Amino acid sequence: MKIVLANEGPRIEAGAIGQRPLGGVETAVALLAQSFERRGHALTLHFEGERTPLPERPDLVIATRVPRLFRELPRGRRVLWLHNPARYLNKLRHAWPLLMARPALVTLGPHHAATLPRWLPGPRVQIPLAVAPPFDAPQAERAPPPPVAIFTSNPLRGLDELARIWPRIGLGALHAYSGAATYGGDARLAARAAPILARVGAVPGISLFDPLPRPELLARLTEARCMLYLGDPGETFCLAVAEAQAAGVPCVVMDRGAVAERIEDGLTGIVARNEAEFVEGAQALLHDDALWLRMHRAALARGPGPNWTDVAQAFEALAGGALA
Repeated sequence: MKIVLANEGPRIEAGAIGQRPLGGVETAVALLAQSFERRGHALTLHFEGERTPLPERPDLVIATRVPRLFRELPRGRRVLWLHNPARYLNKLRHAWPLLMARPALVTLGPHHAATLPRWLPGPRVQIPLAVAPPFDAPQAERAPPPPVAIFTSNPLRGLDELARIWPRIGLGALHAYSGAATYGGDARLAARAAPILARVGAVPGISLFDPLPRPELLARLTEARCMLYLGDPGETFCLAVAEAQAAGVPCVVMDRGAVAERIEDGLTGIVARNEAEFVEGAQALLHDDALWLRMHRAALARGPGPNWTDVAQAFEALAGGALA
């Protein structure tokens, strides 16, 4: 099958996983590309504005996030792979190329699908993400670690709020692996994150670390007691929580965005309804070995979930529709 996979940029090669920190969308693009190549497809990776030699009449044309990419892409069975809340598609600059391309619309889960404007034409399909290696491998059961909580997401995803709440938790330490390096050192993100990181770094009990490539991040997660993440309305999947769960790390989250879809409340983690419940849940997991071990075992038993072969096969199935 001839497949074109397009993204805004910067260019991410299929082999980038494990070499440096990557954000969620960049990780997903690289992993889907890897899976297509492993499955023997003729894949062309295209990044906006590049003069990539593109195949004529490919079987599947996937644009990531923004419909304007279809202007640079050949005709074929078109798919728009959405990663952000989809209400932005109401804007004319997105709606017009979307109406011209009429792609299948792929979202990441129930919460994400609910953000699609009702007027949009085209089939709607939910294809959840999968975790990246080495998180896709089964993990061994561990003894309860010291009371160290961990945060591994974008600093703009609630780290400031978590730092404000942290003194109320009052147990152990919080290690935050977070910064603009995850997104290729994006200058705009760095400017917005800098004051947050400065405030967070001044809170007693919180230690800031640079983002890590995933093999090193897994090692740090397996040393942590729990993942603390308040969530964000912009979360449509949350690979950070999915990775923590795959590593057997219980999570305490708020029901914001799609974050609560990544855990089983009361079994592999805690979904707090308010800050008081969040503080109580964090204290319990940092202090109660029996509770931690029960949730740790449940997360390991649940496993990493679907893999990237499953994701690739779900996209391949979309090629069976009529050509655009």
